[in-house]
Amino acid sequence: MTAPAEAGREPVLKQVDLPHSYYWRELYIPQLTTGPSGASFTPDGTSLVYSMGGSLWHQVIGSDEAIELTHPKGAYDYQPDIAPDGGNVVFTRNDGDALELWRLDLQSGREQRLTSGGAVNVEPRLSPDGKRIAWVSTLGTGHFNLFIADVGPNGLSNARPLIGERQSRIQRYYYSAYDHALNPSWSPDGKRIVFVSNNEVAWGTGDIWSVAVDDPTDRRKILNEETSWSARPEISPDGKQLLFASYHGRQWRQLWLTTPDGSAPLPLTFGEFDRGNARWSPEGERIAYISNERGNTSLVVQQVVGGATVPITASHRRYKAAQAKLTIDIRDEQGRSVPARVAVLGSDGRAAAPDLAWMHADDGFDRARQSSETHYFHCASPCTLDAPAGDTSMWVQRGFRYLPWRQTVKLTAGTDRTLAVKLEANDLPVSFGRWRSADLHVHMNYGGSYRNSPENLARQARAEDLDVVYNLIVNKEERIPDIGYFRTDPDPASGDGVLIIHAQEFHTSFWGHLGLIGLSDHLLTPDFSAYQHTALASPFPDNGMVADLAHAQGALVGYVHPFDWDIDPAKEKSLSNELPADVVHGKVDYIEVVGFSDHKATANIWYRLLNLGFRLPAGAGTDAMANYASLRGPVGMNRVFLETGGDMTPAALKAALKSGRTFASNGPLIGLELDGKRPGDTVSGTSPGKLPYRIALRSPVAVDNLELVHNGKVVKSFSLTGDRRKFDAAGELEVNSGWLLLRAWNDGADPQVLDIYPYATTSPIYLELPGGAPPAPQDASYFAAWMDRVIGAAESRNDYRNERERETILDYLRRARDHYRSLESKGR
Repeated sequence: MTAPAEAGREPVLKQVDLPHSYYWRELYIPQLTTGPSGASFTPDGTSLVYSMGGSLWHQVIGSDEAIELTHPKGAYDYQPDIAPDGGNVVFTRNDGDALELWRLDLQSGREQRLTSGGAVNVEPRLSPDGKRIAWVSTLGTGHFNLFIADVGPNGLSNARPLIGERQSRIQRYYYSAYDHALNPSWSPDGKRIVFVSNNEVAWGTGDIWSVAVDDPTDRRKILNEETSWSARPEISPDGKQLLFASYHGRQWRQLWLTTPDGSAPLPLTFGEFDRGNARWSPEGERIAYISNERGNTSLVVQQVVGGATVPITASHRRYKAAQAKLTIDIRDEQGRSVPARVAVLGSDGRAAAPDLAWMHADDGFDRARQSSETHYFHCASPCTLDAPAGDTSMWVQRGFRYLPWRQTVKLTAGTDRTLAVKLEANDLPVSFGRWRSADLHVHMNYGGSYRNSPENLARQARAEDLDVVYNLIVNKEERIPDIGYFRTDPDPASGDGVLIIHAQEFHTSFWGHLGLIGLSDHLLTPDFSAYQHTALASPFPDNGMVADLAHAQGALVGYVHPFDWDIDPAKEKSLSNELPADVVHGKVDYIEVVGFSDHKATANIWYRLLNLGFRLPAGAGTDAMANYASLRGPVGMNRVFLETGGDMTPAALKAALKSGRTFASNGPLIGLELDGKRPGDTVSGTSPGKLPYRIALRSPVAVDNLELVHNGKVVKSFSLTGDRRKFDAAGELEVNSGWLLLRAWNDGADPQVLDIYPYATTSPIYLELPGGAPPAPQDASYFAAWMDRVIGAAESRNDYRNERERETILDYLRRARDHYRSLESKGR
């Protein structure tokens, strides 16, 4: 995100200096889930201490009663590790600003803070004698490094990095240039620590290593393993086996066994779901792990020999503080029960949700307005949850056609209360079209805490009042998690107002990512190219070739999450995005103007292309990892509205997108009509002059700016007053040839829009009037300079497989550059 776009909104863990926070934050940092997220055996092996709902709980194995041990005000506790003598437990506490290590005395209940300084401190592990502790911290660097300290009654002493900072020689895209060391655990004799490091590893979080605690120069690589943040290797109590979690060539993470000297690993568990965060029992005959087999997280104890399992189910919960039961009954304007997104903040300053609901968290927040990020869940209505007695705040939102519902109620301990929620409609007048809403960019499963399914994805969409979900099947390095769901017709889970369509995102971080919608035969594999330091390092095929393969199947091709800042070709450190070339060659059917990017920066580039006469519809996609707990906005946060006359067939949706009968938004609903024409249409005339226009705005949040943009310039600004959520206007506008669109936007963030700032834009209405469109030589020059940089980047690659690949791509790029140069004089 650019600095102006952020305004008051900042990343949740802004002290971490690593790229692609949406990966490491979900896959590594503990997240708030209603189900368990980490466990530790008591020394006698009869019970567990585990994290659930942001508290630590104690439960006897075989019992259905859980006893709450911690419940911090405005904070959440994770990753317990019980001392060898059973007297205390160390854990990680997230207070909204940082993650610090704490210790709980299990007899007295006294809590003691062990670290301070505002860093991210996670994965605390006590040595077998209980005298030392290892953990991972970003202290001093912003990178994940392995720390060690002595631990005594007064806390920590002699705290220090065990390995230290090291910059890798290998270039990495998804990972920091600095090596990390994470997932520590102790050998039974306390002399070595096993951990994960990406020393000279390009893809994945790295290999399994061990280091001597008293001689950090004594390091040994145990296993080459392209781990993904959560391998968490752990040596068995007898020192003979090493347990870890891995995808290991599969789509889902399971538990594997190797030895401390790195024997060939073999699987211990199997299944099309995730198992992880595994711990050995003290006698080494059982393991406890977290599973998402049933969708939400759950805790299971399994016999190593035989595989018998005991689920740890907290049917009865003994809370530290008095609770009340709250039922939320959500109705639409016609009194019908409807699902919606709900955020509940209890009197304890913590988020609350039903026991089985999936808790999600925003990826940023304004610290001047909130103490932590917004947590929310989808309520099928009615839904019931437990919350502490006292003032309880609620926010209910259902898509963009309804105004947000907010209320604070006082709950009384030991009582049941039903709260009726009546949503107020605020929809566009039907005279502007019959729209269907679609999120063009969703990933159903992408390595997150939960296991999603088409049925649950449809439930998520209904709660967000979203008509269509395009599940873009995509790789995450070695995996393509949803590849088994691909089909050319809508998923059978479709129905009850929601359509689930499986499509594809083609990954090449060199050329830019593509959305491929409507493939009629098969996915394009291997789904990526230009992955340096791999067998697929060649930048061949480029996006133009991928687009041809997709178009041969009747698919639409779009550029997804394009630009995070305004691109200045001369100043970019590197520039290889192929969008301008693919537009020139007719390969691009739409662009995600509203998506996981900076909407204004993307629009500025889009306007330049429109000025040169290219017709490029506006699309929108959230890039939602729909099985994440730390979600960058819910499914449908960024959506495109398609004017289909109410039709919701795949063909009608594709036709509307292709023709530009769209508007894209993360909140405001906007309607535009010029001389009786709507977005995607062409206004033709024999004489220039004033044309009648009509506009409408309906928004769930206040809008600061509503503007008509003609050929890249604002030609009419509308003054919004009152609550700035509803506006209608009509008049006349003097225009010449080119294009016209309507946009709504805010300078800063709004907590009720889980995005960097509210933004909406129609696709253009095209104008063919006497005199022709004005020339745009500066825009042509801009893209010619852009293509010079792309050609330079492509020429510098030395990993083409042969000269034919190299010359094919360079010829394609040079022809695009030459076309832009010709437009410098022609204008369009």
